Amino acid sequence: MDVIELSWWQLALAALMVVALAGCMAAARLGMSRSLLVAAARTVIQLALVGLVLEALFAAERLHWVALMALGMLLIAGREVMARQKRRLLGGWAFGIGTVAMFLSSFTVTVLTLTVIIGPEPWYRPQYAIPLLGMMLGNTMTGVALALDRLTETAWRQRAVIENRLMLGQRWKEAIGDIRREAMRSGLMPMINAMAAAGVVSLPGMMTGQILAGSPPALAVKYQILIMFTITLGTGFGTLAAVAAGSRRLFDGRERLRLDRLAVPK
Repeated sequence: MDVIELSWWQLALAALMVVALAGCMAAARLGMSRSLLVAAARTVIQLALVGLVLEALFAAERLHWVALMALGMLLIAGREVMARQKRRLLGGWAFGIGTVAMFLSSFTVTVLTLTVIIGPEPWYRPQYAIPLLGMMLGNTMTGVALALDRLTETAWRQRAVIENRLMLGQRWKEAIGDIRREAMRSGLMPMINAMAAAGVVSLPGMMTGQILAGSPPALAVKYQILIMFTITLGTGFGTLAAVAAGSRRLFDGRERLRLDRLAVPK
């Protein structure tokens, strides 16, 4: 099956429709037209640059270049996790916890998937490694950010309850246990909803892309199932690690609640 090529004028037509939407938003005084246009411009610029980088990366096919790009993706994802938290941990802990959690989960699951399940030659082949890691980091980033934000915000709002539990003799894990569970649910719920609705309410992005590129639907389904499971693993383990480290940071060695370690929202 031949892939239908897209020309620049066709992309410009799609861009004009986005501009029309921004005009409608401006007419309705929603205050979002500027944000929409900026986001659209960033999409074009970022994807165009990534396309150039990936073409060079695919041509070179060297492990150190793949590792360098993976590191850049991880650091950007760590910064996004920190930026999405209303009351983030001070002293670089918000960035560090999110980045380490994503590294331990996403990188481990990606390497295992490449070496054990897919098995490309070489195992770090950019055509497989970069898209897989990108999907893994993107979803894990969302889960970790949601979980940490819920953890710190709820701990702040329920600080009196936590301190009362501590005074009654509970350990820090017991005093904040229900908040940790709620944070975990917040981080995992988007992924669980995506799996529950996949193929019924919506066709996932990777499957749609493969079908549009001419792959047989049966093969696209197999890859999508693999991706959904691996993304769930990465998100789950990443969220677990982030919530465990973040909740421990909220208490000191004497098991006192230390909300002074949280930044004041602007």
